[in-house]
Amino acid sequence: MFTGIIETMGTIKKVLRSGSNIDFWVECSITPELRVDQSVAHNGVCLTVVEIAGNEYRVTAVDETLRKTNLGHWTEGTMVNIERSLKVGDRLDGHFVQGHVDSTAICTERKELEGSWLFSFRFPAQFAGLVIEKGSICINGVSLTVFNVMKDSFTVTIIPYTYTHTNFQHIDKDTEVNIEFDVFGKYMLRQKEINTD
Repeated sequence: MFTGIIETMGTIKKVLRSGSNIDFWVECSITPELRVDQSVAHNGVCLTVVEIAGNEYRVTAVDETLRKTNLGHWTEGTMVNIERSLKVGDRLDGHFVQGHVDSTAICTERKELEGSWLFSFRFPAQFAGLVIEKGSICINGVSLTVFNVMKDSFTVTIIPYTYTHTNFQHIDKDTEVNIEFDVFGKYMLRQKEINTD
């Protein structure tokens, strides 16, 4: 479980394909604090640390993860948002994030607003019931509030701190991002589906 509050950014140093899986070596400032078998969110995707060497660590993405996320587009030099799992007793500054990405979305607009940045995204309309005005969403691992919600689009605003400390600074029009919808909304929508069957 995560909160969507990014700790740091990491850099992809190596991309190694093995069958349908991809191993990523990540260089990151918190590598010395990690341990093998630890869960770490990378652009909102929960991956297990399987090896540590110096300032780099290795994680593996399986086919299911690669199909639902933007990890298949990562190359050497890609900057990714990093968050370690939530500790019991920590403050929950964002919202409950599982690290289970539901889909990807495409940036349709990026606009600077004299001190903040506005980003609009288009997502698959099949998830329309999970996005509500002023609701929570997780984009590349960042907990955000959405507005201007339409059937297949929404907008978020990024403050300077978030812009500087996450890879939102690298998101432009047509960039693909990872999306995780609010888990409580998913449970409510599922319950509604069951009750109407």
